[in-house]
Amino acid sequence: MKSIPGGTITSPGGFLAGATDAGLKARGGLDLGILYSEAPCVAAGLFTANRIKAAPVLLCQEHIANGKAQAIVVNAGCANACTGEQGFEDAAEMASLAARRLGLAAQDVLVASTGVIGTRLPMELIGAGLEKVALSKEGGHQLAQAMTTTDTSTKERAVSLEVGGKESIIGGIAKGAGMIHPDLATLLSFLATDAAIDAHFLEQALREAVSLSFNMLTIDGDTSPNDMVLILANGVVGNKIIEEGSADAEAFQAALTEVCIYLVKSIARDGEGATKLIEVAVEGALSAADARVAARTVAGSPLVKAAVYGSDPNWGRIIAALGRSGAEVEGSMIDLFLNNICLMKGGLPHPFDEDEVREAMKGGEVPIRVCLNLGSFSATAWGCDLSEEYVTINSAYRT
Repeated sequence: MKSIPGGTITSPGGFLAGATDAGLKARGGLDLGILYSEAPCVAAGLFTANRIKAAPVLLCQEHIANGKAQAIVVNAGCANACTGEQGFEDAAEMASLAARRLGLAAQDVLVASTGVIGTRLPMELIGAGLEKVALSKEGGHQLAQAMTTTDTSTKERAVSLEVGGKESIIGGIAKGAGMIHPDLATLLSFLATDAAIDAHFLEQALREAVSLSFNMLTIDGDTSPNDMVLILANGVVGNKIIEEGSADAEAFQAALTEVCIYLVKSIARDGEGATKLIEVAVEGALSAADARVAARTVAGSPLVKAAVYGSDPNWGRIIAALGRSGAEVEGSMIDLFLNNICLMKGGLPHPFDEDEVREAMKGGEVPIRVCLNLGSFSATAWGCDLSEEYVTINSAYRT
C-alpha cells in the first residue's frame, strides 16, 4: 500500500468529478458537485443512525438497494432534512437532473445534501448549477471543496495497492467539522476504487472500515439526519473479482480502512473551533465493544476536551469518563498515559512532572492511552479539544 501525493476521489481510474457555485451557500463558493464513473459500479453505503433521516438518505437507501450506482450528486448550503414528502420529491428530482446530465438512469445516481435543516432545496438553482458542472480527472479537489460547510479545509486521501497483479487505487473525500459523534456523525464521505469487487464483500469491507474509523469519531456528541458513507467500485483495472476470503481481500480491507482513518483524523483536526487532535487508545478491555465505548466516551467528554484545550493534565476527568462509559473497568487495574507519560499506575497516581505534561499537551496532537488490564481487546477513538470558538461558530450557524 502506497500513499498517492495529492490523491483524491478521482485518483482511481475511470472516475471524473467537478463542482460549481450554484448560489446555495450564503457566503458563496463551490456548493454543488458530481462524482461520475465512466463504467457501471457496484456500490455500498452506510447511513445515519439518527431516527430522523433526511430525504437524500431515504432516497439513497432506495437507489443503492440493488448494490449498483454510477454517480453521486452532492450539495452544501441546504440539508433537505425535515422537509416532508416534498423534500423527498426534490431529492428525486435532483437525482433525475443529474442523471439526464450524465446520460444515466436516475436509479444509478445517489444524492447527498448538507447544511441547514428545515429548508427546501432551491431546485431552480440546483438545475441550473448541474448544467454548469464540468467533469474532469482533477475535479475531485473541487468536489471535496463543494461539500464543505463549516470546514476550514478539505479532506482527501488516495492510496494504491496491488490486486491480482495489477495496481489499483482507493480514493476518498469527506466533509465534517461539527455535529459529529459515533454512528457516522454529521459527515459525508465518498469513496471510490477502480478494483473489481464482489458486491457482498464491498459492503462488508465498508462496514468494517467504518466501524474502525467514522464510528470512532466524536466532535460534540450530536448526530445528524444526513450522514452517509458511500463507496463505488468500477472494476476498470480488470483484476479478478475480489471476494471474501480471497487472496486480495485482506489487502483491500487494510487499504480501505487506512483511507477512512486518514479522513477521520482530518475531520477531528478540523473540528469546529478545534486547536488539537485527541487520540484515545484503550487497551486490555474484556471485549471489543467495551474498548470502543470506553475510547469514544473519553474522546467525547466535554471535561476532557476542555482540559486538553487548556493543556491541563487533570487526569481525573479521563478516569471519570471511563467509569461512566458502560465498559467493564476495575479502578485498581488501570494504567494511564498522556503523550507516553505515565499519570496513573495500578489505579493509583503515578509521580509526574506537571510542567512536562503541560508542555506535551500544547502540541497539535494529544495522545491518551488507557490500559484496563482486564482482557485482550483494544480500540482507538478520535476527537478534538473544546474551545470558545466552538460556541461562537454554533451560535451563529444560520446567520
